[in-house]
Amino acid sequence: MAVYTDITEDDLSRFLAAYDAGTLLSYKGIAEGVENSNFLLHTTKGAFILTLYEKRVDRNDLPFFLGLMHHLAERGLSCPLPLPRNDGALLGELSGRPAAMISFLEGMWLRKPAAKHCREVGKALAEMHLAGEGFAITRRNALTVDGWRPLWDKSADRADEVEAGLQGEIGGELAFLEANWPKTLPSGVIHADLFPDNVFFIGDALSGLIDFYFACNDFLAYDVATCLNAWCFEKDGSFNLTKGMALLAGYESVRPLTAEEVAALPLLSRGSALRFFLTRLYDWLMTPPGALVVKKDPLEYLRKLRFHRQVESAADYGLSR
Repeated sequence: MAVYTDITEDDLSRFLAAYDAGTLLSYKGIAEGVENSNFLLHTTKGAFILTLYEKRVDRNDLPFFLGLMHHLAERGLSCPLPLPRNDGALLGELSGRPAAMISFLEGMWLRKPAAKHCREVGKALAEMHLAGEGFAITRRNALTVDGWRPLWDKSADRADEVEAGLQGEIGGELAFLEANWPKTLPSGVIHADLFPDNVFFIGDALSGLIDFYFACNDFLAYDVATCLNAWCFEKDGSFNLTKGMALLAGYESVRPLTAEEVAALPLLSRGSALRFFLTRLYDWLMTPPGALVVKKDPLEYLRKLRFHRQVESAADYGLSR
């Protein structure tokens, strides 16, 4: 459930008075997402998403997130657009939380994406990377290689509760990635969390990208690796080569990968799998019963990590060159 903070109709109406958004007709909570409280609003001027930013989101990062959506939309990328208040600000406050009004994006996310959808995702990701060029604000990726060991240290002593031998395996994996992580690949603004529930489709046509609240500056190919992990594995843990081929072909139809990026893709995919394993492991072990964090199985990403260890080259992901 992604409504962690309740709002009243009176408070919401007062909040809306600061926007040119019309008069409130109805609102309801949106029961998806894990970071913020989201509501679907209908007013006399249309539909909007109201987001209340919860404690896991640093308020200092909000100008980056909201400004980035404006920057991308101005360059033709289909994504939600923050609505400015009457005073020009993109951020207000509601029920003690920072809050923003966001345009409503038509479409729905796919529970069972096919290869043709993966191609569209790869294409849209490359378009986002190009559209992000020139964005003036920067935000470091707190969940890349230099952030993994502090996160791992919080869970390492209990890791074998999840699977026997895990403490030694992950300790060795982390040391390997720290020693071999690339340093000079093409960089820019990345989404960093482009999972299926953050991509909307209308039929088979991709209608837009949402949820930029992990976006940051990092290697562009790291975003590609995260999409391989998020889109190209089946529920039984197997890698779908057809989906991988489609996703990479879609990406390269817009922005061809450099030779250095191609060579680094297996390592980046290992790192991306480790990143999601570590955050899931921490939540799995440290979240008390009844807490508002939605726990996801860390072993899903452990299986993906083990697959990437066996990959010899990007050809194993379906890259046809």
